[in-house]
Amino acid sequence: MSNIDQQRDLTSLFRLAKSLNAVEMLQVGGRIGSSSLSTQTFQYLIVIDFEATCWPAEDAQKWKKNEIIEFPAVLLNLSNGQIESEFRQFVMPIENPRLSDFCIQLTGIRQDQVENGVPLHTCLSLFDRWLKKNVLGDRGLILPKMAPSNPTGTVAFATWTDWDLGSCLTKECTRKKINKAGYFDQWIDVRAIYKTFYQHNPKSFADALTTLGMRFEGRPHSGMDDSKNIARVVAKMRREGANFIITKDLRPFELLNK
Repeated sequence: MSNIDQQRDLTSLFRLAKSLNAVEMLQVGGRIGSSSLSTQTFQYLIVIDFEATCWPAEDAQKWKKNEIIEFPAVLLNLSNGQIESEFRQFVMPIENPRLSDFCIQLTGIRQDQVENGVPLHTCLSLFDRWLKKNVLGDRGLILPKMAPSNPTGTVAFATWTDWDLGSCLTKECTRKKINKAGYFDQWIDVRAIYKTFYQHNPKSFADALTTLGMRFEGRPHSGMDDSKNIARVVAKMRREGANFIITKDLRPFELLNK
């Protein structure tokens, strides 16, 4: 049985226990209580939600060359649901340097912010510095497959859908011949975990929030605010017993060293 199948069974069991007012008596894995329905694979998650160049539907051809214009990340402690560190960098688009009015209105990102930003390769270097100091260094965390002694790791990337790391970053780095760090090749699709855990297929992130009885905090389509709200959803799911596991691995049979 896969981890996803096990999680689905645990979710059904949890719901039955709740309906019988027996959550406090439910014992799983030697522990009692709803928070112990699943053992957490990771201690922390790095939640990312990029904003990229975009255009109205009639300019659909341009969407094939999205460029990241905001690169945010928040470090979420799964044990307490708190964000402990943040990274944010505006990125200068090169292929389509002028933001469309549609993009400015959607994201709230101004032309001067991207013009004062840095190229993507520089942004990735800055992110790597933040990651190695604030995540791997100060907290001694380990990314998946980075250490032979602990290939699972203690921290992983998390996104809402596979688009950010599976499509946007990967395709842009390929086009621009940028060497993308191997640690970006494994991540957790929070939407996939959500879908399995709640047995609900959300139409959008807004729909997922509504279903959970939550409201978006901040500005939708601000990469940083989106990242923080995804982290809020993760924290709520964690409290209700969800376990977050790697859902996508672009290099499943390789150990990484960078």
